Amino acid sequence: MTQAPPNSAGLSWPAGYRINPRAAGPAADIVQGFRGLPAAAIGDSMSRNVGAFGLRQYHARLDTTICGPAFTVRVRPGDNLMIHKALMMVQPGDVLVIDGGGDLTQALVGGLMRTTCVARKLAGLVIDGAVRDLVEWAEDGMPIWARGHTHRGPTKDGPGEINVPITCAGMVVLPGDLVVADADGVIAVRAEEAADILGRTRAHLQKEAAIRETNRAGTADPERFDAVLRAKGLPV
Repeated sequence: MTQAPPNSAGLSWPAGYRINPRAAGPAADIVQGFRGLPAAAIGDSMSRNVGAFGLRQYHARLDTTICGPAFTVRVRPGDNLMIHKALMMVQPGDVLVIDGGGDLTQALVGGLMRTTCVARKLAGLVIDGAVRDLVEWAEDGMPIWARGHTHRGPTKDGPGEINVPITCAGMVVLPGDLVVADADGVIAVRAEEAADILGRTRAHLQKEAAIRETNRAGTADPERFDAVLRAKGLPV
């Protein structure tokens, strides 16, 4: 059997398996600063071309938001062995981000696991895969974004990896990245860039507030867009 590089205990993981320690993520004051900030505004401050796509929320309340460090898991499509292990390692406030390869043939989490997530006080889950037991997930208390749903349950055979870089719904997520999600979608911010992005997002929201006021008052400057159209050769 091919062996992976040694783990922190000096032992080799079997191929396809890896369990790394939890990454701390941004400082607590930075995480707190992001709470309540719209995912769209964060994305606008990051060039508007990052974040997950193709996910939907399965909790009922549209105004639900989450903000916390990413605890990443990569699994074989349709298998949740390593998700169960991850739930033994997470800390309160973590966001469990799962790369299930976008597979919708078998659910990766269901109502029983939701009970564990609530007990472990997760901030929420983001899954590039399927869920089941939708009535339970719709209840308040455990926000979840996923690719889709099915009644078909998972296997528990592995392989899988914990706290490794993953891709989730087109979004690269590193362990400890700050994950923010709301009704508009899910975005991840690099832990080392979070303080800078926080300042940029706040400045962007101030700019939006000024534009909103001119829109409300009917005093928006027509040159904001006319100048762009003239630069493209339009006679305006």
